[in-house]
Amino acid sequence: MRSLKTVAGFGLNSDASRLLNWRFNLSPEFTHVGLNGVSLRNPLMEVVWYKRDLRTFDHAPLVNAAAGGEVLALYVVEPGYWQLSDTSLRQWLFVEDCLISLRSELERLGLTLTIRIGETVSVLEALHNEMNITQLHSHQETGNMWTFKRDMAVKNWCKDRGITWKVERQHGVIRGLKSRDGWSKRWDEFMSHQKFNTPKLISSARVMPSDKMPKAKELCANTIVCGDIQPGGRPEGLKLLESFLSGRGVSYQRGMSSPNTAFDSCSRLSAHLSYGTLSIREVFQATVRRVKILRECGSARQGEWLRSLRAFQSRLHWHCHFIQKLENSPQFEFENVHASYIGIRSESSPRKDHLEAWINGRTGFPFIDACMRALRSNGWINFRARAMLQSFASYHLWIHWRFSGVLLAQLFTDYEPGIHWNQVQMQSGTTGVNLARIYNPLKQGRDQDPEGKFIKKWIPELERLPSELIHEPWLMTDMEQKLHGCVIGKNYPAPMVDHVQAAKEARTKIYKVRQTNGWRENRDAILEKHGSRKGKS
Repeated sequence: MRSLKTVAGFGLNSDASRLLNWRFNLSPEFTHVGLNGVSLRNPLMEVVWYKRDLRTFDHAPLVNAAAGGEVLALYVVEPGYWQLSDTSLRQWLFVEDCLISLRSELERLGLTLTIRIGETVSVLEALHNEMNITQLHSHQETGNMWTFKRDMAVKNWCKDRGITWKVERQHGVIRGLKSRDGWSKRWDEFMSHQKFNTPKLISSARVMPSDKMPKAKELCANTIVCGDIQPGGRPEGLKLLESFLSGRGVSYQRGMSSPNTAFDSCSRLSAHLSYGTLSIREVFQATVRRVKILRECGSARQGEWLRSLRAFQSRLHWHCHFIQKLENSPQFEFENVHASYIGIRSESSPRKDHLEAWINGRTGFPFIDACMRALRSNGWINFRARAMLQSFASYHLWIHWRFSGVLLAQLFTDYEPGIHWNQVQMQSGTTGVNLARIYNPLKQGRDQDPEGKFIKKWIPELERLPSELIHEPWLMTDMEQKLHGCVIGKNYPAPMVDHVQAAKEARTKIYKVRQTNGWRENRDAILEKHGSRKGKS
C-alpha cells in the first residue's frame, strides 16, 4: 500500500496551508475579477458549472446566470478525480444517473447539458476561446483536498482571463467563518429562507458538443460494484423523500440504529444530498411542513412521528456541522485533529492480513462481518454500523484511520468528505474532544441483532446456527460445528483478535496521550474553533 502522504496523490502540509489561506480570504459570496479586459467578439455567455449540485430547483447559480444573459450548463468529468483512492465506480454510477436526470431537467428549460472530459481549467479555456465566457457561476464545494486544489486553479484562471466567478452557498456551511458563535442561528436562517424557483425558460447559449461518456471501469481506479446499486437522479430523490415523510419515517428514531430496520426506516437521502439532486433546504422545509400537518391534523402515531422527525431535523443540522469542520480545516483529511495523537498509530503500511480481513468481512466477529458485507453489497449502511466498523479497525486492529478511512470511502455511495473524515477521526479517538468509544462487537450484535437475522442474511456460512450460538460461533464444540455445517477456521474464520484484550490495550494507549503536556490546551483550542455550541445561538 502507498504511504500515508502519497495515498491521495499529492503532499499535505504546503497544499493544505495554501488552500486554507485562500479559503479564508474569500467572502461568502466572492467574485474573482481579473485586470485584463475581455474581448466582446462573441455574445456574452454565463456558464453554470455543475459539481455536487445536480439539479435545477433551488439552484442560485442557475437563477443568477439566467438573469445575466445566454447560459451554458457545464459538467466536467475529471479523470484525475475518479482515479483517487477515495473515489469509486459505485459513486460514479450514481453520478451518471444524476447527469441523465439533470440533462432532462435542463432540456425542459431550453438548455443543453454540455459534458466535457478533462481537467477543468483546460475545459474552461477551450470554451472561452470559442464562446467568450463572461461569468462563471457555481455553488461552494467542501470536498477533498483534490477538489480544493482544482478550485484554486479555476480561481487563478478566472483572474488571469478577467472572468467573474460567482460562488453561492449551497447549504448551512459558511465559507470564511471566523467563529462558531452564532453558527446554529445562521443555519436556521438559511434553511428557512425562501427557496430559489427554477426559471421557466432560459436563454440558451449556442449548443456546444459534449464528449462521449467514458467507460465507467476505465474512468474509475476502484471498480468494486454494488450488488444493489442505488439509482441516482432527482426523481429518485423525490420519491425517497415522499416515502420517508409519508410512511417510512414514522419509525426513524427507533429503527435507525439496527441494520435490520435501518434500510427502511432511514431516509436513504444521503447520496442525493451528497451530489445535490435535492437541496438540504428543500428537505428541511418539507420536513417542517410535515410536522405542521401532523400537529394540525393529528395521527394515531402522532407522538412517534414527531419524535422521529425531530431526530431527522437534528441529523440535517448535524450534516452541515461536520462539513463545516473540514471547510475550516481541510487538512483534517490527512492530519490528526489533535496533534498529540501524531504517531500513536503507524503511518506506514498496516498489517495487510488485518486490513484485508476487515474490508472483506472476514474478521471472525459475525456482526462486524455482516455489516461490512452489507455495505459492500449496497453501498450504504446505517450510521451506528459505520461508526462500529471504523472503531473496530482503529481500536481492535489498531490500523491508522487513513488506511481504513480510504477503503470505507470507496464503499460509500454517499461519500461526503466533510462528514466522512471527521467521523473517521472521531471513531479513532484522534479528535481529542470525544471520549474513546470502543464498540464491543459482541454486545453490539446482541443488542442490534439478537436473533442473528441480519448475520444469517449476510453470512450464509452461519445461517444454520441457532441464535444462542450465532454471536460467538467459535465457542461451538467440534460436534456442534459438524452439526451446523460450519467448521471454524475452514468455513468461517476464528476471531482474528482477542477483542477484550485489544480494547483494553487501545484504551490504555489513547488515555496515555491525554496525560501528555499540552494535550488539554490543544483540546480547548479545537473546541473553541470547531465545537458545536450546542444550546447556544
